Amino acid sequence: MNAPNLNPDWAKLPIFDRSGWRRLSFGEVVENVNETERNPDAAGIERFIGLEHLEPESLHVRAWGNVADGTTFTRRCRPGQVLFGKRRAYQRKVALAEFDAVVSGDIYVFTPKNDQLLPELLPFLCLSERFFQFAVETSSGSLSPRTNWSHLAKFEFPLPPLEHQRRIAEILWAVDRVQQHYNAEMIALGHARRALVEQHFAETKSKREKQDLGSLADIIYGITLGGRRAKFLNHSPYLRVANVLRERLDLTEIKTIGCTADEETKFALRHGDILIVEGHAGVHEIGRSAVWHEELAGILHQNHLIRVRCSNALLPDYLNLYINSAGGRAYFRRHAKSSSGLNTINSTVVKKLPVPLTSLGDQTHLTAIVCAIDSTLMLIQRAQTDLADFLRRVMRLFHELLGIVRNRTDAFTVFHPREKELT
Repeated sequence: MNAPNLNPDWAKLPIFDRSGWRRLSFGEVVENVNETERNPDAAGIERFIGLEHLEPESLHVRAWGNVADGTTFTRRCRPGQVLFGKRRAYQRKVALAEFDAVVSGDIYVFTPKNDQLLPELLPFLCLSERFFQFAVETSSGSLSPRTNWSHLAKFEFPLPPLEHQRRIAEILWAVDRVQQHYNAEMIALGHARRALVEQHFAETKSKREKQDLGSLADIIYGITLGGRRAKFLNHSPYLRVANVLRERLDLTEIKTIGCTADEETKFALRHGDILIVEGHAGVHEIGRSAVWHEELAGILHQNHLIRVRCSNALLPDYLNLYINSAGGRAYFRRHAKSSSGLNTINSTVVKKLPVPLTSLGDQTHLTAIVCAIDSTLMLIQRAQTDLADFLRRVMRLFHELLGIVRNRTDAFTVFHPREKELT
């Protein structure tokens, strides 16, 4: 890998002046809060936070439990304090408390002990790679390793003056604000998409007659698997249940199967074919489907995927929206059979699916709007990926400022913001 471009002017900024920096231990500037509240309901605390509610590498608590439903947690946290998952520290669970709650005993509650450490910087210090490594290395226990406070308190790092801390925190929280903005946009667009689809099919059902899918499409099972196929000379790639998710395909792993020339023709997928999952352990995943847009050539499908090939009266993307809508899911749940922990449907159930059919113009209109929303969602996802990469770069710079990474001259190695790779 080529050496990154350096911006020598950055090293002249006051933020990179290490005069006044002091090497301290974590315990000197951070307090492990053990405030107890044995009757949270009476104290007006409505929520509790378990380790399962914390998302890896996310500073925000987006899930919680209700105290009214019952909890044995007694450790209290207050807004502004930092939550750190001490069990299985390699999961990287750190969050900023934004409301009063009681938390699991597997969560430490941190707060600055004095005015040496800026509260806004503490969460990012706990998110640093070196801090996680230290927490993991000092954990004990085989099945469920836990780090303990006496070890974490010994973690040492160089601490800059408060003004430097403030500048670093401003940069990091600015990136986080943009991330939250993207997340809010994703959620809003997702809600709008679902509302649009559900409203369309609800109105179509009330105004139009429904037709069985079997009268609108050709429906068949895929190729049957078996050990004997390993001896076939001809092998073709094929899609499995694992490749078909709800409204999308996962093509990261494509397997091959031995087949005859006739099978290669019979079970070959065409552009616009819909694949419906025949069986799944979870009843809510039964009947999920995705459209094949000929992402790869010469692909077959296995017998646990039911292939639907639409007639000219039905657009594949329109049908796919209906299958994955609330009405489509409910239909397959009602008709699923359960055996040995597996929920299944068959081709007869698929053929009898009542489709609320409307004109091709209406179908095109709905699918075009949904396509536009999906395109916007993809753009936001790409922006999120770029932002996550930028945050990693900023965190790397933060680590360097803390003296974690140095070059041979013991000066900071600062990367140009346009540089894509880090060494």
